Amino acid sequence: MLNIICSPRTRKLRRLLTEKRRRLTRQPHVVSVFLQLDDPYSYILSYYLTSLKSHYDIELRLYLSQARGAEFQPAPELLAEYAVADCARLARELSIPFLDKGGYPPTEYRVGLSDAVAASGEQSDAELLRALAIFWRGDSEAASRMSVTASSGGKSAAVIDRAQQLQRKLGHYNSAMLHYGGEWYWGVDRLHYLTNRLDELGAANGDTQHPLLASIRQAMKISLPVKPPAAARDLPAIEFFYSLRSPYSYLLLQRIYEIADAFGVELNLRLILPMVMRGMQVPRSKLLYIAMDAAREADRLGIVFGKLADPVGSGVERCLAVYQYAQSENRGREFLLNAGTAIWGQGIDVATDTGMRKVTGRTGLFWPGVKAAMKSDDWRESVEANRESMMDSGSWGVPTMHMGDFVAWGQDRDWLLVRHIEELCDTGDGILV
Repeated sequence: MLNIICSPRTRKLRRLLTEKRRRLTRQPHVVSVFLQLDDPYSYILSYYLTSLKSHYDIELRLYLSQARGAEFQPAPELLAEYAVADCARLARELSIPFLDKGGYPPTEYRVGLSDAVAASGEQSDAELLRALAIFWRGDSEAASRMSVTASSGGKSAAVIDRAQQLQRKLGHYNSAMLHYGGEWYWGVDRLHYLTNRLDELGAANGDTQHPLLASIRQAMKISLPVKPPAAARDLPAIEFFYSLRSPYSYLLLQRIYEIADAFGVELNLRLILPMVMRGMQVPRSKLLYIAMDAAREADRLGIVFGKLADPVGSGVERCLAVYQYAQSENRGREFLLNAGTAIWGQGIDVATDTGMRKVTGRTGLFWPGVKAAMKSDDWRESVEANRESMMDSGSWGVPTMHMGDFVAWGQDRDWLLVRHIEELCDTGDGILV
C-alpha cells in the first residue's frame, strides 16, 4: 500500500482527479490552515499567509487549532523547548521578528488571546494572525490588552475542538499545517510545494513570483565550499543520529556526508533503534503523512525512493550488527548508503540472507564475515548509549544533527547546519580563505 501511495505517478493521478472534481463542482481553490497559538511554527507560517492570499486566487480558511496528543508527539516537553530554539534560528535567517519585544512568550495570556480570537467573528482570521504575532514577539502589553477585550466566555475550547475534528476528518494531526486538494504541507518548509502546485494550476495573480514567498527557498539554499576552509580544522565533530527505519534519515544521509566532506569536519554516525522497537507506536495517519511527504522530498532531491521493504525487527538488528563489522573494514559509510537505497528505493528485504547478501556484496564485504557478525549482539550496548546521548542533547528522534551546542532535528535542517558551520568559520576574512 505504501509503495503505491509513495509513487509519483499516484500523486500526479490524485492531483489530476482532485482538480477535475473541483472544476466540475465549480469550487474555488480552498486552502485550509490549522494554526496553534503557542506553536512557534504556526507563527512563522502565519507571517506568509497574507502574501499567499494576495498572490493566488484562493479561498484561505484559517482555523485556531491544536496538535493532537502524546501518541503523535512522543516527547512533547522536549519538542516544545526545541521548537522555540529552532524557530528562533528560522526567524533570524528569514528576517522574521521573533521574541523581539520580550525574552519569552507571554504564556499567562494564552487562554485570553485564544478567547479573543474565538470572539472576533468575521474578523477571526485577522485576529488569529494578530494574536500569533503578539504571542511570539513577546509583547506582554499587547497580549494583556487583547485578552481584556475577550468576551467569549471560554469558547475558544469549542472552536479548537471543531477545528481538530475537521483536521482529523481531513487526515492530519499536527499544527502549522496547510491542506489543499487532498495533500498536506507543513509550515514554511513545505509551503513551496503548495505554491508550485498553485502555479501549475494557473492560480497565481500575475506572471511573476511573489518576492516574499520566493525568499523562503532562496534563504534555504546552501553552497558548499569547493575545498575545506582552514578555519574549519578545529571545529567539533558532527554527530548524526540515524535510524535504518526512518525515511528522513535516509534522505539526509548522503547530504550529511557531503557537508562533512566539504568542510573537512569529522562525522560520527550514531545509530539507534527505531521508535517502534523502543516501545512507541506510530499512528496510521502519521505513518501515511510521513510516507507521502518523504516521497515528495525524495523526488525533489533526486533520491531513489518509493519501493519499500520495511526492515523493522530482524532487518534492523541484522543491519546494526553488519554496520559494526563494516566499520571495522572501513566500509561503514558504503554499507549504510547501500542499505538505505535497498530498503527505501529497491524493496530489498534485509531480513533475509538473499537481501543482505545483495547489500553487502555491493559494499564489498566478505560474506562469511557478514554471517558471523549477524550472530553477535555486541552492537546493543553502543546503540543504547547513542539513544541516551541523543536524548541528552535535547532531541528525541531522528534524524538529529549535533555539533557542539548546535542541535537540529529533521532532514530539512541541513541548511541550518551549514549556516552554523559558516558562522563558526567566519573569521572576518571570508570562510573560504
